[in-house]
Amino acid sequence: MNLDIRPATLEDAEAIAAFNIALALETEDLVLDPAIVVPGVKRLIQSPAFGHYTVAWQGEERAACAMTTHEWSDWRNGQIWWFQSVFVAPKYRRKGAFSAIYNHIEDKARQDPSVCGLRLYVERENTNAQATYQAMGMSETHYRLYERMLD
Repeated sequence: MNLDIRPATLEDAEAIAAFNIALALETEDLVLDPAIVVPGVKRLIQSPAFGHYTVAWQGEERAACAMTTHEWSDWRNGQIWWFQSVFVAPKYRRKGAFSAIYNHIEDKARQDPSVCGLRLYVERENTNAQATYQAMGMSETHYRLYERMLD
Protein backbone atom coordinates (compact mmCIF):
# COMPACT_ATOMS: atom_id res chain seq x y z
CA MET A 1 0.00 0.00 0.00
CA ASN A 2 1.35 3.39 -0.97
CA LEU A 3 0.56 5.97 1.71
CA ASP A 4 1.46 9.62 1.95
CA ILE A 5 2.51 10.45 5.49
CA ARG A 6 2.84 13.96 6.86
CA PRO A 7 2.46 16.05 10.00
CA ALA A 8 -1.13 16.99 10.77
CA THR A 9 -2.44 20.49 10.19
CA LEU A 10 -5.49 22.23 11.58
CA GLU A 11 -7.36 21.05 8.48
CA ASP A 12 -6.96 17.49 9.80
CA ALA A 13 -8.35 18.27 13.26
CA GLU A 14 -11.96 17.21 12.66
CA ALA A 15 -10.91 13.92 11.05
CA ILE A 16 -8.39 13.17 13.80
CA ALA A 17 -11.05 13.92 16.42
CA ALA A 18 -13.42 11.52 14.64
CA PHE A 19 -10.68 8.85 14.66
CA ASN A 20 -10.10 9.45 18.40
CA ILE A 21 -13.81 9.19 19.14
CA ALA A 22 -14.00 5.92 17.16
CA LEU A 23 -10.88 4.61 18.92
CA ALA A 24 -12.30 5.25 22.41
CA LEU A 25 -15.59 3.58 21.52
CA GLU A 26 -13.88 0.59 19.91
CA THR A 27 -11.20 -0.06 22.51
CA GLU A 28 -12.76 1.10 25.77
CA ASP A 29 -16.48 1.33 25.02
CA LEU A 30 -16.10 4.99 25.99
CA VAL A 31 -18.14 7.76 24.37
CA LEU A 32 -16.11 10.95 23.99
CA ASP A 33 -17.59 14.41 23.61
CA PRO A 34 -16.61 16.04 20.29
CA ALA A 35 -16.94 19.45 21.98
CA ILE A 36 -13.91 18.46 24.10
CA VAL A 37 -11.98 16.28 21.64
CA VAL A 38 -11.93 18.67 18.67
CA PRO A 39 -10.43 21.59 20.68
CA GLY A 40 -8.04 19.11 22.32
CA VAL A 41 -6.76 17.97 18.94
CA LYS A 42 -6.43 21.55 17.72
CA ARG A 43 -4.53 22.54 20.84
CA LEU A 44 -1.91 19.86 20.32
CA ILE A 45 -1.52 20.77 16.64
CA GLN A 46 -0.93 24.37 17.71
CA SER A 47 1.44 23.40 20.58
CA PRO A 48 4.39 21.45 19.14
CA ALA A 49 6.16 21.42 22.52
CA PHE A 50 3.43 19.04 23.73
CA GLY A 51 3.75 16.70 20.76
CA HIS A 52 2.44 16.21 17.27
CA TYR A 53 0.02 14.24 15.12
CA THR A 54 1.04 12.30 12.05
CA VAL A 55 -1.52 11.36 9.41
CA ALA A 56 -1.35 8.77 6.65
CA TRP A 57 -3.30 9.35 3.46
CA GLN A 58 -4.40 7.01 0.71
CA GLY A 59 -5.38 9.25 -2.18
CA GLU A 60 -7.90 11.75 -0.79
CA GLU A 61 -8.74 9.67 2.28
CA ARG A 62 -7.12 9.66 5.71
CA ALA A 63 -6.10 6.08 6.44
CA ALA A 64 -4.46 6.40 9.87
CA CYS A 65 -3.16 8.78 12.46
CA ALA A 66 -0.99 8.74 15.54
CA MET A 67 -0.37 11.29 18.25
CA THR A 68 3.12 11.48 19.63
CA THR A 69 3.68 13.26 22.93
CA HIS A 70 7.03 14.19 24.44
CA GLU A 71 8.29 13.09 27.83
CA TRP A 72 11.56 14.36 29.21
CA SER A 73 13.80 11.70 30.77
CA ASP A 74 16.37 13.14 33.12
CA TRP A 75 17.83 9.65 33.52
CA ARG A 76 18.62 9.58 29.81
CA ASN A 77 18.98 13.31 29.18
CA GLY A 78 16.61 12.95 26.26
CA GLN A 79 13.04 12.85 25.08
CA ILE A 80 10.87 9.77 24.91
CA TRP A 81 8.18 10.00 22.27
CA TRP A 82 4.97 8.30 23.34
CA PHE A 83 2.63 6.92 20.68
CA GLN A 84 -0.95 7.71 21.66
CA SER A 85 -4.30 7.85 19.91
CA VAL A 86 -3.11 5.45 17.23
CA PHE A 87 -5.98 4.71 14.87
CA VAL A 88 -6.13 2.92 11.55
CA ALA A 89 -9.39 3.16 9.64
CA PRO A 90 -10.94 -0.32 9.41
CA LYS A 91 -10.50 -0.71 5.66
CA TYR A 92 -6.74 -0.04 6.01
CA ARG A 93 -6.06 -2.50 8.82
CA ARG A 94 -3.66 -5.38 8.23
CA LYS A 95 -2.42 -3.63 5.08
CA GLY A 96 0.68 -1.92 6.43
CA ALA A 97 -0.83 1.44 7.42
CA PHE A 98 0.35 1.26 11.02
CA SER A 99 3.81 0.05 9.99
CA ALA A 100 4.12 2.95 7.57
CA ILE A 101 3.15 5.57 10.14
CA TYR A 102 5.28 3.94 12.86
CA ASN A 103 8.35 3.79 10.59
CA HIS A 104 7.86 7.41 9.58
CA ILE A 105 7.75 8.54 13.22
CA GLU A 106 10.70 6.36 14.18
CA ASP A 107 12.73 7.81 11.29
CA LYS A 108 11.90 11.34 12.50
CA ALA A 109 12.89 10.39 16.05
CA ARG A 110 16.21 8.97 14.87
CA GLN A 111 16.93 12.24 13.06
CA ASP A 112 16.44 14.22 16.28
CA PRO A 113 19.43 13.74 18.62
CA SER A 114 17.33 14.75 21.63
CA VAL A 115 15.05 11.69 21.22
CA CYS A 116 16.25 8.61 23.06
CA GLY A 117 13.30 6.25 22.74
CA LEU A 118 9.75 5.42 21.75
CA ARG A 119 7.01 4.14 24.03
CA LEU A 120 3.33 3.34 24.02
CA TYR A 121 0.75 1.74 26.21
CA VAL A 122 -1.72 -0.89 25.10
CA GLU A 123 -4.79 -2.53 26.58
CA ARG A 124 -3.86 -5.82 28.28
CA GLU A 125 -6.45 -7.73 26.25
CA ASN A 126 -5.42 -6.26 22.89
CA THR A 127 -3.15 -9.11 21.87
CA ASN A 128 -3.35 -8.23 18.17
CA ALA A 129 -1.89 -4.78 18.82
CA GLN A 130 0.75 -6.25 21.14
CA ALA A 131 1.86 -8.66 18.41
CA THR A 132 2.05 -5.78 15.95
CA TYR A 133 4.18 -3.68 18.31
CA GLN A 134 6.51 -6.61 18.97
CA ALA A 135 6.85 -7.13 15.22
CA MET A 136 7.91 -3.48 14.95
CA GLY A 137 10.79 -4.18 17.35
CA MET A 138 9.18 -2.88 20.54
CA SER A 139 9.34 -4.88 23.75
CA GLU A 140 7.22 -4.97 26.87
CA THR A 141 8.70 -3.08 29.81
CA HIS A 142 8.62 -3.90 33.49
CA TYR A 143 6.53 -0.81 34.26
CA ARG A 144 2.84 -0.76 35.15
CA LEU A 145 0.79 2.30 34.42
CA TYR A 146 -1.12 4.06 37.21
CA GLU A 147 -3.19 7.18 36.93
CA ARG A 148 -5.45 9.54 38.77
CA MET A 149 -7.54 11.74 36.57
CA LEU A 150 -8.42 15.13 38.02
CA ASP A 151 -12.08 15.88 37.43
